[in-house]
Amino acid sequence: MMNKVVIDGHHLSIEDVVNVARHGYLVELSEDAKAKVEKARALVDKFVQEERIEYGITTGFGKFAEVVISKDDAKRLQRNLIVSHATAVGNELDAEIVRGIMLLRANALSKGYSGIRLSTLNTLIEMLNKGVVPVVYEKGSLGASGDLAPLSHMVLVMIGEGEAYYNGERMSGAEALKRAGIEPVELVEKEGLALINGTQVMTSIGALALYDAINLAKASDIIAAMTVEALRGITDAYYHRVHEVRPQIGQMKCARNMLRLLEGSSLTSRQGEIRVQDAYTLRCIPQIHGASKDAIEYVKKVVEIEINSATDNPLIFEDEMRVISGGNFHGQPMALAMDFLGIAVSEIANVSERRIERLVNYQLNDLPAFLTKKGGLNSGFMIAQYTAAALVSENKVLAHPASVDSIPSSANQEDHVSMGTIAARKARSIIYNASRVLGIEYLAAAQAIDFRGDFRLGNGTDAAYKLIREEVEHLDEDRIMYIDINRASKIVDSGMLVKRVEEAIGEIEN
Repeated sequence: MMNKVVIDGHHLSIEDVVNVARHGYLVELSEDAKAKVEKARALVDKFVQEERIEYGITTGFGKFAEVVISKDDAKRLQRNLIVSHATAVGNELDAEIVRGIMLLRANALSKGYSGIRLSTLNTLIEMLNKGVVPVVYEKGSLGASGDLAPLSHMVLVMIGEGEAYYNGERMSGAEALKRAGIEPVELVEKEGLALINGTQVMTSIGALALYDAINLAKASDIIAAMTVEALRGITDAYYHRVHEVRPQIGQMKCARNMLRLLEGSSLTSRQGEIRVQDAYTLRCIPQIHGASKDAIEYVKKVVEIEINSATDNPLIFEDEMRVISGGNFHGQPMALAMDFLGIAVSEIANVSERRIERLVNYQLNDLPAFLTKKGGLNSGFMIAQYTAAALVSENKVLAHPASVDSIPSSANQEDHVSMGTIAARKARSIIYNASRVLGIEYLAAAQAIDFRGDFRLGNGTDAAYKLIREEVEHLDEDRIMYIDINRASKIVDSGMLVKRVEEAIGEIEN
């Protein structure tokens, strides 16, 4: 039996988004949602028959809201909306992001506030279930009035236009629908606007980025613990009372993680045994990682609300017989959250790179320079640290907030926009860079541990060490390093590292 996710506009989880977007789960509309969608559509049809002036139903869009459209031109209006708004440029969004967009748009429509026909919504779900993936370009959204441009590329395929992938092959949207056995849609009143006026592009990118950031935050604790062992770090700094007197939630979680990961280690030290205190990059791991954990938790709350929200305009309140123009399409909540996510993950990478420096710099430790026995003949981890430094420097540029910018559009009708989709894309790039930095630290920590001779690793770090040694052997002589970095980073960003360690010691707190 195929795995599936039932949507009703209220109960979608971040894990559901990941399962549909990445793992191909099928999507089904709940019976309650079907009834709500049909009731809202009935009200739209009633207003159309009465020729009432309602934004986006019998009027133009944006600054053209004052232009009344005749009943005869209503269908043409919806098609014109899609083809004129499909102006996105740049690289194609990954298939998983597009699948996430389709799921999130379907879930928002299933709430019954958008006025779309049930048959049109079912077409979108059928495309998702049969593997028709529209070609959607990444740039062109201002993040207010929704993600108009990129969402229009999704809808182009629904009407038999644009381009799509089917069974991994790129083709016209019409051909993709034909091969999948799906009839193209002829949009009617309100439907074009219902499909494109929402925050689903920034939210799809953001939800997947958030999921990866949670994994990365857990992995950073594991890898940092290995570095603590490699540098004979002092565990007293993680003592619970230190953190209880400054009860920041993420900080306390990280301190608990560190002690559990390092429990049983023969490599760690106590205060005064080797040195009185460690450098900040070791001593302050709970404070630094913990602050990022708290930021990620805030972002999680925002994303969980957004994936179950009606974010288009106007909204149909069938029970009150009202159509109201509002601003739920404005991406400001997601924009701020995505900027915050990018900053939080940048800091995880920043401190990881500083730990790498402490591992490779013989002036800061008692290990061979650059973690190689024959320095000079071999460069060891010298240039791997360069790569980490380059990545964190790039992250500093990417972490500049997008949400503080706004450019008016639509003849100043839309005079403040969020840039939330740019913020989400930047956060995703930062997460990619951070996973590579952590991959380099993972390799360097394992290499340094190897120089310690007889030792017993902690209950959690032992599982992490064994995992990396299954994929990458100790560096005796210089070899092509990018291969090792890619392998280590894949272990990190795939979730394999967290899974292996959690099998050994239980859940890592985030």
